[in-house]
Amino acid sequence: MDAFTTHGAFSWSELMTNDAKAATEFYGTLFGWTIEPMPMAEGNYHVVKVGGEAVGGIMAMPPTAGPMPPAWGCYVTVADVDATAKRCTDLGGKVAVAPQDIPGVGRFAVILDKQGAALNIITYAPPQG
Repeated sequence: MDAFTTHGAFSWSELMTNDAKAATEFYGTLFGWTIEPMPMAEGNYHVVKVGGEAVGGIMAMPPTAGPMPPAWGCYVTVADVDATAKRCTDLGGKVAVAPQDIPGVGRFAVILDKQGAALNIITYAPPQG
């Protein structure tokens, strides 16, 4: 199974934190992760690799995040982010972050289930080249 193309598969884990440098040092040492910086407009995104395979990321808390503590989040691959976000609301959930594009990565949204638990959904862009 390819988690980046299979609808419903958990495919990525991401930490949003107030101190990305400290977090990369801590988790890199704790788990033996290789962590590679990836320059982005908002600052470096830190790609977490295990055995040479990208499995997650660490990023600084965006200013738009509001008052929230550092936290890990999961991404679930979906065939169509917009359709899944609509289906979420049809089922009584909410959309916390409307579907939007991440250049070079894909399209994502953040949904909330009926109890308020947040989950990231994503449709990955086809690989370039």
